[in-house]
Amino acid sequence: MMSDLITTQHLCRKAVIYIRQSTPHQMVNNQESLRLQYALHRRAGDLGWEDNNIEVIDADLAQSGAAAVHRAGFKDLLARVTLGEVGIVLSYEVTRLARNCSDWYPLLDLCGYRQCLIGDRDGVYDPGSASGRLLLGLKGTISEVELHTLRGRLTAGSLSKAERGELALLLPAGLERDANGIVMKDSNQEVQDRIALIFSAFWELGTVGKVIRSLRDRALTVPRRNRFGDVVWRVPTASMLAVILKNPAYAGAFVYGRTQSCHARYASGKIISRRRPMAEWKILVKDRYPAYLDWERYERIQTMLSDNHAEYKRNQTRGAPRDGAAVLQGIVWCGRCGHKMGVEYKNGNRYVCNFLARSQGGGLCQHLPADPIDACVVEAFFAAASPTDLAELMCAKDARRQAEEAFDRAEEQQIKRLRYQALLAERQYDRVDPDNRLIAAELERRWEGTLRELRQAEDAFERRRAMQSQSDDLTPAEQNDFIAAGSQLPEFWQRSDIEWGRKKTLLRSLIDKVILQRVVRDRITIRIVWRGGDVTEREVEPRVHALSALSRGPEMEVRLLELAHQGGLSGILCGGPVSSVEEPLAKDDGELCLCLDPFPRRPFPLLGRVVKNEI
Repeated sequence: MMSDLITTQHLCRKAVIYIRQSTPHQMVNNQESLRLQYALHRRAGDLGWEDNNIEVIDADLAQSGAAAVHRAGFKDLLARVTLGEVGIVLSYEVTRLARNCSDWYPLLDLCGYRQCLIGDRDGVYDPGSASGRLLLGLKGTISEVELHTLRGRLTAGSLSKAERGELALLLPAGLERDANGIVMKDSNQEVQDRIALIFSAFWELGTVGKVIRSLRDRALTVPRRNRFGDVVWRVPTASMLAVILKNPAYAGAFVYGRTQSCHARYASGKIISRRRPMAEWKILVKDRYPAYLDWERYERIQTMLSDNHAEYKRNQTRGAPRDGAAVLQGIVWCGRCGHKMGVEYKNGNRYVCNFLARSQGGGLCQHLPADPIDACVVEAFFAAASPTDLAELMCAKDARRQAEEAFDRAEEQQIKRLRYQALLAERQYDRVDPDNRLIAAELERRWEGTLRELRQAEDAFERRRAMQSQSDDLTPAEQNDFIAAGSQLPEFWQRSDIEWGRKKTLLRSLIDKVILQRVVRDRITIRIVWRGGDVTEREVEPRVHALSALSRGPEMEVRLLELAHQGGLSGILCGGPVSSVEEPLAKDDGELCLCLDPFPRRPFPLLGRVVKNEI
């Protein structure tokens, strides 16, 4: 059926039929819509175009019309219209061309400028005329609003199901959904035990790195879901274990809205998103799934993970304890600027606040000696720590024994799985026709590979069993020593076989953070913030290398002059004992005597200068 808007000028150019469907699911299931769009070829012929002048653009199948960024077919259409090659653009409806006004109106402008018509199932329109542009503009606006309306309906339905915990999200390895939609633990006992082992090992060891080393030492793999939803076994990595430890589904909770779009895209076109903090999750329904651990322990594990992430300025965390003699590493803060202090070990142990120097190019905020500060904090820790009894040791030994048994059980389950895979490969090889050498060779190679993995796992398990001690029970003498450990804790601290990392972990069990500030050159204030919120304030007086650096240096100098006039220094100047000077000072002012730490070590240069200049 011809239209009055179609002229010979239009018929001399191409009739382009634009075909699009939004998703692959629609392409497979909405075949009727696809046939109606391809039937526009006959509509173009009815409007007067010959078959050789009719072209179909279907490069945008399975592409959304919300944006034109990834629609190569739509860009090709715009290019052809710009070049004046198109006389009419046919689409089954306006929504096929664009569902965004920012893409729709540039097409109208180009078609109006190049005198190109636009047609759909309702009729033919001229974008160059006022009435045609008005009608097409309304159709585009309605199309955009319809997209938001559909999206809003779908989102509201999803949120309604999510609030009840009934939205069928992808489940992690260890959980599965039956035919009735009920979530249960994986029927494979090895998968269940391996997931439980990861959580128990992290709870015992404290860091993801230690859990990885424990798993890799025993050649244990971790269950993961591939892109098809099947459970596969992978070598553990840090990111893999972190995903498992952070997944609330293992704590039996249904969570919706854990991520948030950043309104940006990667170079590949994927939307950039960030993880929300737990307090910002949209929907949280507890006790919805079978749990591998309770919610309280899950929250504690998230705190441990966050605490191990040493981005103190943004996350306010402490970092994992590491080797090094500075025992306050990770928990010491600057009392001046409020930033976290670092550690230096070159030419002595020191705590350094260099944040302003690194960020603003200024000088060091504070540069404090670590040894006297560590000694003061450790002394406060010993005073606060209560003696540990033998029952707690037995509990610790039982926990360690249970952890070892869990790892052994995981190894045995892995060996059983490898043995089954070897038997399965053997049966497949036995059923193949021997004359079919191509298939037989491949099945033989797979069988040999499974046998090799099985042998390696069995040998490693036997070697580890042989290395385990027969008994680690304490003797009565060792039990008595442990009962007295509370009072002997300072002696244990000095033992060389105790790693610095364990000492730091022991301190962190009671201390949350330590705030340091140098009040004057010879005095440092220490504020110890305990886990329970209590605060202990201490002071230390570090050694200084000049009399002027002492806060009471002038007073000391005056006192030394008095002793010199009275003859109290004649004995020491003539080779007498240093105690002859210390005793008068101590009797006169005990506090002043505390500042004389460098004095007994180097008395003669100091006294010589005082006597030479003042007498």
